[in-house]
Amino acid sequence: MPFALYLLGLAVFAQGTSEFMLSGLVPDIARELGVSIPSAGHLTSAFAVGMVVGAPLMALLSRHFSRRRALSAFLMAFLLVHVVGALTTSFAVLLATRVAGALANAGFLAVALVTAASMVEPNAKGRATSVLLGGVTVACVAGVPAGAVLGEVWGWRSAFWAVALLSVPAVLAIARAVPGGAAGTDGAAGATGAQDTAGPSALGELRALRGPRLLLTLLLGALVNGATFCTFTYLAPLVTEVTGLGSGWVPVVLALFGIGSFVGVGLGGRVADARPVPLLVCGSLALLTGWVLCAVAAGSPVAVLVLVLVQGALSFAVGSTLIAQALYAATDAPTLAGGFATAAFNVGGALGPWCGGLAISAGLGYRSPLWVSALLVAAATAIGGVSLGLSRRGHPEAVAVAVARSGGDSSA
Repeated sequence: MPFALYLLGLAVFAQGTSEFMLSGLVPDIARELGVSIPSAGHLTSAFAVGMVVGAPLMALLSRHFSRRRALSAFLMAFLLVHVVGALTTSFAVLLATRVAGALANAGFLAVALVTAASMVEPNAKGRATSVLLGGVTVACVAGVPAGAVLGEVWGWRSAFWAVALLSVPAVLAIARAVPGGAAGTDGAAGATGAQDTAGPSALGELRALRGPRLLLTLLLGALVNGATFCTFTYLAPLVTEVTGLGSGWVPVVLALFGIGSFVGVGLGGRVADARPVPLLVCGSLALLTGWVLCAVAAGSPVAVLVLVLVQGALSFAVGSTLIAQALYAATDAPTLAGGFATAAFNVGGALGPWCGGLAISAGLGYRSPLWVSALLVAAATAIGGVSLGLSRRGHPEAVAVAVARSGGDSSA
């Protein structure tokens, strides 16, 4: 894998830390700014909404700039809004900074996904995606628990300052090492080292994104990611109020989820290019079973610690594979593919915490987000199963995840 891919992963690490760290900071933010825990949980949903809206819009905007310039600009904007978030005393302003930060993050990730895919051979998108998303998993392993520790010791604002500082070396590294090809050019050129050539028009890319295989893959990704964010957003109150562990255990639980996610992305990257269907089918069934078991056994500290690790691995193995399959299904949209994949997965990131917050507000307790996660994965499993069954009976219009064994041939 090209070294520049790992530099992109460094930036994704800083952004992933910001996106996930609120799961350990929600109670403190709610207490200091005078809002309820479900309301503070909406900060995660606001970030996801910003990602949903921003990903395709920022991807379109980036067509007018080189990849290096677009990535640097998005990351600088991300850094600055975290400085504002660390300084504000208003929940409304903090909410606005989450949306603005998400817009910048969405633009960065949309360009980074297609940049990563352009750096490798056409049949290695899964491995390239896993390297990029490795930054997210490292954020779960190290960044998010560290943010929770900072919140415990110096308050939640210190975590925002830490994210801003983490972004500085990433800005410098990207400016020096990332290829400067236009964001709207054909990604294949980057893999071969050839000169970038003019890519398809924005309208042509939008037409390419209407394929049923791509749309169904994005739907499945949104549901799976919704399940992940639903529980992850409310892990802190789950651990302290249901499992009965002290607040000092929150960083440990977050780290366990992050370790699992790191393992899941690594395994998913090895399998996603060659055997995506078995991974998605078996992984989804195991993920569903795990959420149910976690909901039933949420009062047991040992069970929660084990299942958080397992669910982190399964969630990211399935999720990263679906992202890779979305890129394979949208080869005729080299700029917008990353944007729409980012948007779809953050639909889940907005839907999950919102549904979990509704369940908590309805008086169902902090265990209820686990059941919501199980329902979302059950829906994804059912839809994927029906699609796979129809495709094998000769209905190609229903194909979403049944990709060719050759590692992403766009013909289903």
